[in-house]
Amino acid sequence: MLDLRLIRSDPDGVRAAMARRGTVEGLREVQALDEEARALRARVEATRAERARISKEIGAIRRDGGDSSDLESQSRGLADALDREEETLRELDARRDEALLAMPNIAAPEAPDGGEDDSVELRQVGTPPALGDPKDHVELAEAAGALDMEAAAAVSGARFAYLKGPLVRLQMALVTFALDVLEGEGFLPVIPPVLVRESAMYGTGFFPTDRQSIYATADDDLYLVGTSEVPLAGLHLDSIIPADDLPVRYAGISTCFRREAGAAGRDTRGIFRVHQFDKVEMFSFTAPEESGQEHERILAIEERILGELEIPYRVVDIAVGDLGASAARKFDCEAWIPSQGRYREVTSCSNCTDYQARRLRARMRPPEGKGTVPVHTLNGTAVAVGRTIIALLENHQRDDGAVDVPAPLVERGAPPRIEPRADGAA
Repeated sequence: MLDLRLIRSDPDGVRAAMARRGTVEGLREVQALDEEARALRARVEATRAERARISKEIGAIRRDGGDSSDLESQSRGLADALDREEETLRELDARRDEALLAMPNIAAPEAPDGGEDDSVELRQVGTPPALGDPKDHVELAEAAGALDMEAAAAVSGARFAYLKGPLVRLQMALVTFALDVLEGEGFLPVIPPVLVRESAMYGTGFFPTDRQSIYATADDDLYLVGTSEVPLAGLHLDSIIPADDLPVRYAGISTCFRREAGAAGRDTRGIFRVHQFDKVEMFSFTAPEESGQEHERILAIEERILGELEIPYRVVDIAVGDLGASAARKFDCEAWIPSQGRYREVTSCSNCTDYQARRLRARMRPPEGKGTVPVHTLNGTAVAVGRTIIALLENHQRDDGAVDVPAPLVERGAPPRIEPRADGAA
């Protein structure tokens, strides 16, 4: 959530920032409601002061034995007016806060302007394999009897999958490998709840903008998370983190759920875009002046994981128009997918500055000085399991349909090769 004081003190600067994101109308609504609420608040204070003055005058008249009936009638009228004004003020404040919640974060000046097509490639790492006629991940996995989309569709509907045999071992090894890397980088492993309250979705900025993508339970105020970023952020809800404890880093391991509303017809084959998937997610709380450095650190970890898995990838600086509501800046790592002949997103990392922390009321007390300030929050995908499996299968496939598994995963329990079944059965 944006700082309302910043909107008041630097309206031109905030307007320019919102213009980059195409949300100036939302800012105008917040400003109009705020101005109306501030004017009414002044009237409320004046009414309270006038009522207090009359109450003192009534007291003085009564002590002298005089008649205060006229003033008492006037006081009752002021009380009624005050009740109406206070109710209107509460409604205005609520409308302003609701409009404020719908506004996105201020993008970093360094983030590229424009929409999705204006994102900037920063670098390519690794060489795509020379494959004459590459199989896609579905062909490779089904030949090994390790993937069953048809049975999953019968049980759960489209965009679900059964992983079996060697892919299960591959997934477990991926998660263990990611945790080994992250623990070495100071991240504390956490298995969080995946059902959260509506307030947690608002606190991380997924509501109101992404509500259509979130699964909701029918009988409870609970929502299935699309990323463990949500419950990890909630670990410091309404708390003050000592400055000496920062940065605080968590590695969340969870199943995630997304409705993928509006994505019909896009990437529907296989496990690239599914409703249920697993991730290892990084989440950091930092002092404001350290968040830029932490962002680079998280990106470096994502690149290290892809590099050790021998997956060719590129890094993309995401344009302002393609940022999520909470992000001030975002980098994507896109893996080379041979069957598609192009790079596709497998991880992303975002610096959300103080946007989420204001909603969550997560603060720090500066080493020197009084009061508290919001911390900065950052998130990044260490491993999106399904998409990483796709990249592993396709980039490490051989002409005979087998897949060679990278050494870091074999060392953690994955089979050294995933081979087609001799009987050809799935």
